[in-house]
Amino acid sequence: MIGRLKGEIIGKRPPHLLLDVNGVGYELEAPMSTFYDLPPVGGTVTLVTHLAVREDAHCLYGFGRERDRDLFRALLKVSGVGAKIGLAILSGMDADRFIRCVEQEDITALTRIPGIGTKTAQRLVVEMRDRLDGIGAGFTVAAALPGAPGGGAVAVPGSAPSALADAVSALIALGYKPADANRMGRAADDGARTSEEIIRTALRAVNLP
Repeated sequence: MIGRLKGEIIGKRPPHLLLDVNGVGYELEAPMSTFYDLPPVGGTVTLVTHLAVREDAHCLYGFGRERDRDLFRALLKVSGVGAKIGLAILSGMDADRFIRCVEQEDITALTRIPGIGTKTAQRLVVEMRDRLDGIGAGFTVAAALPGAPGGGAVAVPGSAPSALADAVSALIALGYKPADANRMGRAADDGARTSEEIIRTALRAVNLP
């Protein structure tokens, strides 16, 4: 089991991340809640991870907070909820807000997340209610080391089309339909934002802080 990785970020394209750990490149998927706190490409980061072993693939997921990984693992145990929906939930809201949604039975907020209909939201409320105590205290482990070099994640003139394309691709990967992802991305793009900033603005526009 791979539970933790520390290395240099050599590629970011939400929700995908490439991490160089002592010369070995690890491909991970991470929720936007983790991407928002990552240093630029070239920076060093420590992530807690979850390894999902399937018949056709071994999939590695990275999280900046142990609390988020605990929630992700608990979500995977809910009937009808897989890794894709788990990442969408953690991209649309942090663990604390999700816990409040469950405690307050806020079905409306949950159904704003792509891939979650009313029945799935109701199932989440029922099945997650008794699992909330297992969610960790939530210390942050994602951090750039002092003096870590910066890199290509900084927005520069002329980079906006690529940032917008990456943001739209990420929104599609999170479960939004291509037309909706394009509309959301273009509405959130001001020509200077990074892909992460476009995604954050787009999700906030649908009340998913």
